[in-house]
Amino acid sequence: MTVMDDWLTAACAELDLDASEVPVSAVLDVARDVAHQVLRPGAPVSAYLLGLAVGRGADPAAAAARISALAGSWPVELDGTTEAT
Repeated sequence: MTVMDDWLTAACAELDLDASEVPVSAVLDVARDVAHQVLRPGAPVSAYLLGLAVGRGADPAAAAARISALAGSWPVELDGTTEAT
């Protein structure tokens, strides 16, 4: 097992969740996309938003793809000015 596996198992047990239902790769991809294309502090907030959406019935893969697509289309700030990507 990896540290991620150990953490996921422990955190899920603490929250009474099934670790097998956690799309780890999708969550990490969303966090990466937001951190690199929007802003770093947006990564954990976006992961939380993804969790809220899934908790309300959204398909995990579809919701993650939508957030990643939004991050990919987010305007890039250069020297205080904003440019579309």
